[in-house]
Amino acid sequence: MSDLLLVPSPLLGAPAWAAVAEWLAGEGRSARVVDTAGVRTPDDLVEAVVLASGTQPVVLVPHSNAGLAMPAVGSRVEARATVFVDAALPLADGETALAPPGLLAMLETLADDDGLLPPWTQWWDDLTGLFPDDATRAAIEAGQPRLPLAYFRSTLPVPDGWASGACGYLAFGDTYAEEVALARSHRWPVTVLAGRHLHHLHDPAGVGRAVLDLVDALTG
Repeated sequence: MSDLLLVPSPLLGAPAWAAVAEWLAGEGRSARVVDTAGVRTPDDLVEAVVLASGTQPVVLVPHSNAGLAMPAVGSRVEARATVFVDAALPLADGETALAPPGLLAMLETLADDDGLLPPWTQWWDDLTGLFPDDATRAAIEAGQPRLPLAYFRSTLPVPDGWASGACGYLAFGDTYAEEVALARSHRWPVTVLAGRHLHHLHDPAGVGRAVLDLVDALTG
């Protein structure tokens, strides 16, 4: 049975996957969370996941922006499957940008004189309901880094044919509707749960079960 490697967005850090990892462990599944604390470039993220993968087969489970790095990771590790969780998807091949033009334009207004962005939760005016409680929000915010704007001006290489591998998509509501449509066009198995972008903080058991169902569909 392959380890599940839970990959957080480098904007949120490992605490974002902690509750799901705990639930998976209670179900007898081996799940590890990638430490992204030192990530400052997209290449750093790829290296962190590769290091955490080791030499054994893994199932990659990226959330949010981490999804963009998975084809580059998959070319260097033995990944039995990848389950994208409310995640951005890269292009089919070539080079993929780490932020779409609209987001990048917004981020350029937020960076300070040293080119650093504020923590992710300070990007938005209204986070009402995004976190299940104040304690969870505090735990996430304590682990948030300040990434450089250069991170989002970067690109990552995308190996040809990556989307024909064993991939699935788990969406929370319709935030990533375009990615859901793309996943379906690739004929991946897709599950959509009612919720918002941090739904795994609200319902770790439900999200964990949905991840396992997709893993079983891809590897069974």
